[in-house]
Amino acid sequence: MSTHIRQARKVLDIEALAIKDLARKLDKNFDRAIYILGRCKGRVVLTGMGKAGIIAQKISATMSSTGTPSLFLHSAEAIHGDLGRVTEDDVVIALSNSGETEEVRKLLPLIKKIGVKLISFTGNKKSTLARYSDVVFDVSVKKEACPLGLAPTSSTTVMLAMGDALCVCLLKEKKFKEEDFAFYHPGGSLGRRLLLKVEDIMRKGIGNPIVRENKLVKEVLYAITKARAGAASIVNKEGRLVGIFTDGDLRRHMDGNKNLPVLKIKDVMTKNPVAVTKDQLAAEALRILQEKKIDEVPVVDKSHRPVGMLDVQDLLKAGLV
Repeated sequence: MSTHIRQARKVLDIEALAIKDLARKLDKNFDRAIYILGRCKGRVVLTGMGKAGIIAQKISATMSSTGTPSLFLHSAEAIHGDLGRVTEDDVVIALSNSGETEEVRKLLPLIKKIGVKLISFTGNKKSTLARYSDVVFDVSVKKEACPLGLAPTSSTTVMLAMGDALCVCLLKEKKFKEEDFAFYHPGGSLGRRLLLKVEDIMRKGIGNPIVRENKLVKEVLYAITKARAGAASIVNKEGRLVGIFTDGDLRRHMDGNKNLPVLKIKDVMTKNPVAVTKDQLAAEALRILQEKKIDEVPVVDKSHRPVGMLDVQDLLKAGLV
């Protein structure tokens, strides 16, 4: 085993033990913090300096994406005007391992003057930050993973872990669901899967050829070619979907059938095809295509009239495949 691997494992062991120690220190303060945060009418404001400030930014980002409005307030900028972002309806979470970080310490009387609740992450329960706080989380560690004992390593790891614990418990407290998560992550794969509907990506207008069932195959082929599509919806005289004609249908009927172009489409179409509605989730339509092993599916309204066509390529472009 190389020296680097031994050192890396030592770092990971030290930080893992620090998190286990943190778990053992949890007490009624954690419940009180969840109570305060869960009833916050404003935003949860995270503040800190240096490495602790970076951890504060991450916790704020996680809260924002899981249903708890939050922002990061740089402690130094706060004492130069940005404190105006904090309102009496907010809750402040301050991170400082020593609890004596100058910029954070200067904020404390001002935060209390605004009247907000203050939760602190500190490694010093007797610090100025701890004395000002309504809830104190002891994030002290026995040792940093840094061999010099200087660079914040174990201390920032436990701060991050405590922040994750708060965020997850708040998520459950607020009954935050997958659909809610998708709403805040519309650009991600989960957002696309849970929010994207068939009508958002279906082909319509000139890209959705619709042909009456008494038309000839050659007329249907012309309509498909003109639309640059892979299939056409076939309707009866009332305009309701009765069939579909695809590239696959064409290939199947071409073999040994010289009269195919002049046959009526109703005689060679796929009758009573699978269809979806525009309000269905695109992910559900994808499942149908995969289960039926088809590449196109007509989109119909409540009266079973075609309003669009969904192709597997559309789902591919949308990032669902």
